[in-house]
Amino acid sequence: MAQTGPSFSFTHSLTQTQEQRLKMSPQLYQSLRLMELPLAELREKIGEELVRNPALEVLKEPAGAASLDAPAPPLKEADDYSEAAPDSGFARAFGDSPGNQGFIEGAPSRGETLQEHLLWQLRLEPVSADTRRIGELLIQNLDGDGFHKEPVGLLLSGEAEERVKAAMQVVRRLDPAGTCAADYKESLFIQAGLTGDTRMVQALPCLEDLERGRFERVGKKLGCSAADAAALFKRVKTLSPFPGRRFYAGDTRYVVPDVWILRKEGGFIIRLNNEDIPVLGIQPFFMHVSQNRGGPEDKAARDFARENIKEARWFIQSINQRNHTLLRVSRAIVLFQRRFFEKGPKYLAPLTLRDIASGLGVHETTVSRASHGKYMQTQWGIFEIRHFFTNSISGAGSQGSPYSKEGVKEIIKDIISQESRRFSDNEIARILADQGIPLARRTVAKYRGELELGSSFTRKKAGG
Repeated sequence: MAQTGPSFSFTHSLTQTQEQRLKMSPQLYQSLRLMELPLAELREKIGEELVRNPALEVLKEPAGAASLDAPAPPLKEADDYSEAAPDSGFARAFGDSPGNQGFIEGAPSRGETLQEHLLWQLRLEPVSADTRRIGELLIQNLDGDGFHKEPVGLLLSGEAEERVKAAMQVVRRLDPAGTCAADYKESLFIQAGLTGDTRMVQALPCLEDLERGRFERVGKKLGCSAADAAALFKRVKTLSPFPGRRFYAGDTRYVVPDVWILRKEGGFIIRLNNEDIPVLGIQPFFMHVSQNRGGPEDKAARDFARENIKEARWFIQSINQRNHTLLRVSRAIVLFQRRFFEKGPKYLAPLTLRDIASGLGVHETTVSRASHGKYMQTQWGIFEIRHFFTNSISGAGSQGSPYSKEGVKEIIKDIISQESRRFSDNEIARILADQGIPLARRTVAKYRGELELGSSFTRKKAGG
């Protein structure tokens, strides 16, 4: 009996599919770059572009740098964002006419930021475009200590886990080592791992015993002598639990607020600080050359003029888009953080990039770029815009506890500054619980350490 095997038939067909892809053109890259620039760097970039592109000209010179001791100039109708861009429901949160209120005087000086330092190194790393892109997002998500502000799982929810891990490993080994961590404990493990000292990594779980000088107990756990444990502790102390803190220590340049938030009866006025930004336009001569209908001998001049005019218009449009987005983001922050602007830093609420992005109908990376390196002048002082993005004390973004980490830290600072006697961390936790803020003793100790406030024992020694 003959057996017949399975038969196969192959057919070829042509199918047409439609898909959308975003190609990063030089113009788009420039627009995204301008979105990130704070005021001082934007001024420098405009100066560079005026030299590079002859079709670009200054229509109106900037008003000049005002004295830091002088009050802000009177507001104009065009500067009131609720009038200039009434395109969303956020307008209801603000007053509808400008006032003559000045802003808090003085601007603290700062050096290179942690983000600037890390981004500069990342750009020099021989990594893929995806790794660099994810690495930039991770860096922009770091707080002043070098730790994640927004949980990585939320920030990069659409990215492949392998790509995120690869980018994280690259950022963690940049200088300063140990950033891109969840907290100081993870940072210490990262730094110890990068040294290749396995015994130091093994000693880190015994950190509390090491700090208290219990070297014999640590030696028994690690199978070494007390002297070896003491030597291990010396090596551990060379690590930095808060690697980002050595930044902002220089006196090389001033923090200039990009946005002013001014109080007004029943609301706020949001004003972009554009006093030092020139008004740009197109050179009339280049417009004339681009429209010249001369012979073939004039074609090269026409093409040159048209190309430079096109680039100049894109540059002007990108600056306008940057300003418009910054104002919209600032406006949304004031709406979400209204209690902070009304009552002070203790009332900072949990807020994430996603909250603002959802409210504005934009991507989270747009909010991140618009906030990057920029400062906001409020009646409570100058704050980096990223300061207003903070997790709840439950660590669940803005969906957990109604109390933010930064707000609770301010409350702890007040409790310690007003204490009649030196409260222990347990007592501070009980005081917070009486105010409806449940916080574990360990968390109180962690926040107190981040505030660089000593324990009750060291405060007694310092205070006598």
